[in-house]
Amino acid sequence: MSLGEPLLVARDLAKTYTMGGQTVHALRGVSLDIAEGDFVAIMGASGSGKSTLMNILGCLDQPSAGTYQLAGEAVDAMSADALASIRNRRIGFVFQQFNLLPRTSALENVELPMVYANVPPAERHERALRSLQRVGLGERSGHTPAELSGGQQQRVAIARALVNNPRLILADEPTGALDSQTSEDIMRLLAELNEQGMTVVLVTHESDIATWARRRLVFRDGRVLEDVVQVPYRPPAQAQAPA
Repeated sequence: MSLGEPLLVARDLAKTYTMGGQTVHALRGVSLDIAEGDFVAIMGASGSGKSTLMNILGCLDQPSAGTYQLAGEAVDAMSADALASIRNRRIGFVFQQFNLLPRTSALENVELPMVYANVPPAERHERALRSLQRVGLGERSGHTPAELSGGQQQRVAIARALVNNPRLILADEPTGALDSQTSEDIMRLLAELNEQGMTVVLVTHESDIATWARRRLVFRDGRVLEDVVQVPYRPPAQAQAPA
């Protein structure tokens, strides 16, 4: 699949924190473009800056210096309300711990972003069910997280990330709580979404997970140490039930 125009454009991003009277430089002048339809893995040791970058790309935090545009909108100086709107409209988030409401059905969990977007109930229900079907869990829509496996819970989280039709999926260690086979199932799903045109940016500390991406960024001390285009790993097709 050919890539589109840049979806994310960051220039000279810096982020500093003051901790215990000391200044911590989490990012030191990071510049990068991520094209529409790309699949990027971000790697690095703890404290390397990868999570700080992910938070800025996801409009969860703002840089101390530099500029950041998402889909042509300058978001580095937006208000908190404007950032919340951007997150809800343009970005789907997937986290290591799933972040599902425990006493709420899969369908209701997937509906949550649409509640914040004031989508009418009937449309919420229809779109949430369609999103669960997209990740292979249409028949499990009435089950609570406790009634689902870890892989199924992550699929619910991915369905929730997709339900507002975002331009970008940001996945922070999405396989960190899963066994190796389930991790492969989740990465296969993310790869399928990418092949359908979704832009995916993934933070991982696992090199085998990073091989699924088309591009690998390695961070060290707040800077990009490596930026490598690679042939993405794709395992042979398997006939099996979704995780």
